[in-house]
Amino acid sequence: MHREFCKSKITNAVVTKSLRPYEGSCGIDVAILEAADIRPYEWILVANVTTGARLETYAIPEPRNSGAIHAYGAAAHRAAIGDEIIIMSVCWLEDDEAARFAGPRVVKLGAGNTLAS
Repeated sequence: MHREFCKSKITNAVVTKSLRPYEGSCGIDVAILEAADIRPYEWILVANVTTGARLETYAIPEPRNSGAIHAYGAAAHRAAIGDEIIIMSVCWLEDDEAARFAGPRVVKLGAGNTLAS
């Protein structure tokens, strides 16, 4: 049996750009993606803490150490500049893998979407 788990979680992220005329996705500073073990173009879930909205899209890399968290296309209808969001990725595990799963990698961002040292 396969079970779905939260693999990665980025908390305290603040949207820095929201642009509707775009094909759609969520741009994330590549350093943040790496810290959270989310690969470019990986499917993600976004929960908007400010509004309660949720959406699914994919991650695209933004410049390293830019602090960029961008909502593009349809995602921009669910996340405005200044909104606090949580970004999550999932994985599917077999029961034996799930028994060993230690839980998601959690990255808590600081002011300006910075990584804690």
